[in-house]
Amino acid sequence: MKLAGKSAIVTGAGRDIGAAAAIKLASEGAHVAINYFASSAGAEDVVARIKANGGTAFALRGDLTQKSDVDALVARSLAEFGSIDVLVNNAGGLVARKTVAESSLEHWRYVMDLNLTSNFMMTNACLPHMKSGTIVNLASQAARDGGGPGSVPYATSKGAIMTLTRGLAKELGPDIRVNGLCPGMIDTDFHNIHTPDAGRRGFEAAAPMKRQGTIEDVANLVLFLACDDSAFITGANVDLNGGMLFS
Repeated sequence: MKLAGKSAIVTGAGRDIGAAAAIKLASEGAHVAINYFASSAGAEDVVARIKANGGTAFALRGDLTQKSDVDALVARSLAEFGSIDVLVNNAGGLVARKTVAESSLEHWRYVMDLNLTSNFMMTNACLPHMKSGTIVNLASQAARDGGGPGSVPYATSKGAIMTLTRGLAKELGPDIRVNGLCPGMIDTDFHNIHTPDAGRRGFEAAAPMKRQGTIEDVANLVLFLACDDSAFITGANVDLNGGMLFS
């Protein structure tokens, strides 16, 4: 049990990558706080699955662009578990594909708040309660290559997550390690909504691994970065893209 007795917060854990990460951390002994915004049924299903396997978890709805909801999540986690040892900053999204010329200032600000400012606020709220531990940030392959059509705000926010990860690693070491993930084409609702099927089939044909990634692929890497298996890694942004981009 690589996280026995540890407590974790996973944001955006009502579905897809966040849900798989929460279940994976719990399977290794972590008590897990599950944040969600729209995926109520999914979040409750994650809690039920964790408890059915003997774990401890709760789900709490929250809009992490709002400081009051961030503070409520951290307070509930401390009340339930007594500590915060692992923070997985997964919440975020592309929102909509728009060129910069088509984008409003409101769209730009919302994407930045959703992906970047929420990450800062969660980290800022947790740090006073973390004497040691790990932070895992979800960036994106878009942070490496600028993203697909109409995703400049998203790619920019994820590039900032990579830089935030490096800076925090310097600021918080040696007691707290901070690392990031840069997933590519992962089979999730994100791509169900925002990526045409032809693009996904094209990825599969071109990728050295000849498939899309799975949420379990990402969850396994989240666990690795969250536990002592990666004890000498900090400030890294790890690619997870089936070989489509080498950084």
